[in-house]
Amino acid sequence: MPEKTTHFGFETVNVDEKAERVRTVFDSVASRYDIMNDLMSFGIHRLWKHIAVDLAGVRSGMKVLDLASGTGDLASRFAGLVGSDGEVVMSDINLAMLEEGRKRMVDEGYAGNIEYMQIDAESIPFPDNSFHVVTIAFGLRNVTDKDRALREMYRVLKPGGRALVLEFSKPVSKPLEKLYDFYSFKALPLMGKLVARDADSYRYLAESIRMHPDQETLRGMMEEAGFERCDFHNLTGGIVAVHRGFKL
Repeated sequence: MPEKTTHFGFETVNVDEKAERVRTVFDSVASRYDIMNDLMSFGIHRLWKHIAVDLAGVRSGMKVLDLASGTGDLASRFAGLVGSDGEVVMSDINLAMLEEGRKRMVDEGYAGNIEYMQIDAESIPFPDNSFHVVTIAFGLRNVTDKDRALREMYRVLKPGGRALVLEFSKPVSKPLEKLYDFYSFKALPLMGKLVARDADSYRYLAESIRMHPDQETLRGMMEEAGFERCDFHNLTGGIVAVHRGFKL
């Protein structure tokens, strides 16, 4: 029986190998993750995340699961919105990233309504119907089995809840796409080399973005996972998109 394969950037690898290689990438970049995000996006990632938080519709008293939290940009905002009666589970499959996020949350004074957990999005350790909102920002493209992760997100949502996926996507115009390709494959690895001392990880970042499903494909995948009223919102000309789906 042939071994199952998947993509690690442009490279074809065995399914069992991808998670470990992704872990190695984020172990390498964890300590400089926030600096590189600001440099790579010219700070625009903060606006993308602000829009995503608005679209998530989080309110006081809600229970929120933030997958692939990284250093907690979304989780920190959610903690302020849910208040003392709510709860935010800040999670990441990568322990180095989660520890960086936890340190940041403590330094910024977030406590009481945030729980930190190492979680694989393909196997979420919570019962059905546990959360009002489930989010994943710039993490779905790194998941080996995206369909399974989307099904898990649907499963742990409460009826009436919503899932939100913030992810790099496909530019809507050819000129922008060509400019973005040049920037991704020339500038990003150079920045990674100079700032994070790791060109290979940022070359993987650019490749993983190109291998991620485009806007319409991802919406279809969410519908297949059970979500209804699925929509997406292009940001910065489609370089990034926010997808939403509801569990009715």
